[in-house]
Amino acid sequence: MRRISIALMLALLSNVASADDFVGQASVIDGDTLEIHGTRIRLWGIDAPESSQLCRGEDSLQYRCGVQAANDLDAFIARRPVNCVPVNLDQYGRTVATCSVAGADLGNWLVLSGLALDWPRYWKGRYRAAQRGAEQAGRGIWRGSYVEPWLYRACIRSNGKPTFCSDDANSHP
Repeated sequence: MRRISIALMLALLSNVASADDFVGQASVIDGDTLEIHGTRIRLWGIDAPESSQLCRGEDSLQYRCGVQAANDLDAFIARRPVNCVPVNLDQYGRTVATCSVAGADLGNWLVLSGLALDWPRYWKGRYRAAQRGAEQAGRGIWRGSYVEPWLYRACIRSNGKPTFCSDDANSHP
């Protein structure tokens, strides 16, 4: 009986947010950034297309994949409470965190939906399996072609225009 009580207490405590966690209604800033209670939160482990970024669909026509990622994330959250557990701060001072809605990891959901990429350079491939699943199923950006968000940002920083930087043929030297 004592073991059951201890196990039950541990289970309950593991579901309670710590004082350092961010819990509340989130505003979606872009496909991998939220704001809760005035704090910008960058989702850990993923990189989503930028708001100005374009991808090509299976019909080879460009579409606003960054806007789609943000809109689909907003629809998935659906005004439900978001729980974010901070991991660290990024170079811009944003909190980097793993976030979930009703127990669903938002990073995993975005990558599995083909709306973001696993970012192994910084995050050690946590979402590699979800990315393989999205690619194999042809979901989201995997239906056509895209430029990795980190390459798109580098092109934009070099004074490239969104249309030019979004075209896969132009982004790789």
